[in-house]
Amino acid sequence: MGPGAATLDQPAPDALASHFATARARSVALVAPLSDADATIQSMPDASPAKWHLAHTTWFFETFLLRDHVPGYVAFDPAYAYLFNSYYEAEGPRHARTARGMLSRPALDEILRWRAHVDAAMAPLLDRAALAPPITLLISLGLAHEEQHQELLLTDIKHALFQNPLGPTYAPASLMQAAPQHEQGWIEHPGGIALIGHDGTGFAFDNEGPRHRVLLEPFALADRLVTNAEWDAFIADDGYHTPALWLSDGWAWVQRDSITAPLYCHEEEQFTLSGWRQRDPNAPVTHISFYEADAFAQWSGARLPTEFEWEALAQSHDPRAGNQLDTGGDVHPLGNLGFYGDCWQWTRSAYLPYPRFRAAEGAVGEYNGKFMSGQHVLRGASCATPRGSSRASYRNFFYAPQRWQFTGLRLARDL
Repeated sequence: MGPGAATLDQPAPDALASHFATARARSVALVAPLSDADATIQSMPDASPAKWHLAHTTWFFETFLLRDHVPGYVAFDPAYAYLFNSYYEAEGPRHARTARGMLSRPALDEILRWRAHVDAAMAPLLDRAALAPPITLLISLGLAHEEQHQELLLTDIKHALFQNPLGPTYAPASLMQAAPQHEQGWIEHPGGIALIGHDGTGFAFDNEGPRHRVLLEPFALADRLVTNAEWDAFIADDGYHTPALWLSDGWAWVQRDSITAPLYCHEEEQFTLSGWRQRDPNAPVTHISFYEADAFAQWSGARLPTEFEWEALAQSHDPRAGNQLDTGGDVHPLGNLGFYGDCWQWTRSAYLPYPRFRAAEGAVGEYNGKFMSGQHVLRGASCATPRGSSRASYRNFFYAPQRWQFTGLRLARDL
């Protein structure tokens, strides 16, 4: 996930300033339970240290707003432009992604001082008189980018803590348990022409548009996510050892990496941000790859939805509903009947540009467009997604084997 060009209605200045303060404070709150060592380690190339997430999101505001739109602004430390750039070729060379965990310095406290410095320097741009549509759009893009990294921060620190044999906790577990799930039902759609993509109301990334028409055949989506209990039945039926259920690449992945269960699962337990705990049979299964989701769908006699089918039905559901990230609480799937929350949902759609899509000029147009190759789209939101940052048109995307995110599935079938 990452920022790209975006579209936006002009928000009220006070609302934008409030959003800025809330989002920036949330990032700091998310690292409060971490030591400097916790915030520095990098457990795999796909993940980044918590400290790096704090720094990179600050680099965005310093680079694309303060440097270009505040006369006389002086960078907090010029070396940070090299350390905390991610993929932006237009911004020059950068520290290797795989070596981010080697950055023992600057320390966490220094990164927090940098954040405070940048937040203070942003005040003139957040002032009512200073706002102009291009600046407003960049600020909103930076905030959406920061909210993406808040989710990544949580999933990356979960993966890092999982490497520790002591099974340390990030935060205490809540007492909430998933309610017993009803027998799976189906939500039917008659098919026909559907309008897909962002409708121009509020913020959106460029990859959510342009809005366009698609032709849908009659279909149905399950009215809830697949549960741990249902996944256990798949395992018990030798699902991980039945090659006929798997795509060729998926079967090769299962064999090569000896995959026998979702990530973080061991016998009856599951590693969570609250440490090891009993796996709740009623909760949605999570931390599964596209390959696993597709194999389960084959085993169940169904299929994965397309991203267009998902969006056509999700448009009538509240994107702020469900189990998503709020201040405090347990960051763990609990189960709900909406289209949002708990787990991102794999679709069988390739991550490709929509008709008439054009990436924006300059550095902020680099991310989304240039990654439209070899990945699959996920829809919805997860328990680690900041509430209010998702919408029906939002397109998350990952490579087929990746599963350290809160990824699950909703089944589909043809009518």
